[in-house]
Amino acid sequence: MRSVGIVGLGSYVPENVVTNLDLEQFVDTNDEWIVSRTGIKQRHIAPKDMPVSELCYQAGLKALEDAQIAPEEVELIIVATITPDYAFPATACLVADRLGAKNAAAFDLEAGCTGFIYAVATGSQFIASGLYKTVLVIGGETLSKILNWQDRSTCVLFGDGAGAAVLQQVEEGFGFLSFELGSDGSGGALLSQPAGGSKCPASLETVEKNLHTLQMEGKEVYKFAVRIMGDVSVKVLQKAGLTKDDIDLLVPHQANMRIVDAAVKRLGISKDKVVINLDKYGNMSAASIPIALDEAFQAGLITEGDIIVMVGFGTGLTWGACVLKWTKVGLKR
Repeated sequence: MRSVGIVGLGSYVPENVVTNLDLEQFVDTNDEWIVSRTGIKQRHIAPKDMPVSELCYQAGLKALEDAQIAPEEVELIIVATITPDYAFPATACLVADRLGAKNAAAFDLEAGCTGFIYAVATGSQFIASGLYKTVLVIGGETLSKILNWQDRSTCVLFGDGAGAAVLQQVEEGFGFLSFELGSDGSGGALLSQPAGGSKCPASLETVEKNLHTLQMEGKEVYKFAVRIMGDVSVKVLQKAGLTKDDIDLLVPHQANMRIVDAAVKRLGISKDKVVINLDKYGNMSAASIPIALDEAFQAGLITEGDIIVMVGFGTGLTWGACVLKWTKVGLKR
């Protein structure tokens, strides 16, 4: 099996910024309440006419440029999203066409906020097995389009964005060292978009009841997240034969500062090793981890040989983590 790593990164967020003070103008909430409970100060919101495929295209383009890879070299594109342009065709197909990736297979993957971890785990196997040489993985969301902006318990939490990674074979001993994925469908109703699928097709009643918007049992999701983030991080390190002392950087899903703090406490690592940007973006679901990883690299926080742990949780319920020994140097083909 070939070693697989990330050789290019890119991210994109819409220009429009909505602060907590902006939300105060039309939502029954305030800045102090939001910051004290979540750590979020602002989020980026896509225009009504901007689909998630546009965000994914922009992030994917930057990742290809960073990796110095031509679109024609990409053999597979995976888009992790719960806010696709359409139920079908797949957003990944639209992104492939926009990029000019004429030789790429393409499909969408739905694992909520864990989507990017699931997607890199999936994409890396195509390269490890020798089937493909270059895979583009994108996590992108326009959650603002499925929020109930009258529900102050959810609308303050989320934002829009996309992050992308180019996967290729790397030197043995580098790249992804382990993955840990899981799910528990019994908790599916805790975080869902009830209407619009085959179980509850669109109707006047579903629209009137706001069933096409995100619904969340906040307290239950919080309890689940606090437990699973630390546990899955420990497990994925054990799989790689490493300990918490080996971690150079932790890139957690950016949902809530309290959840991140609980995971850091469970791991027993310094907060200095944790990437945090949720104050700027809120929860961007599948886009959170790749954008945080890209910003950490751009800020010079990642160097050759660093051990990086990425960990997330999301609707499904799903969870996942991976250990990555950093190198951006792909093997000559």
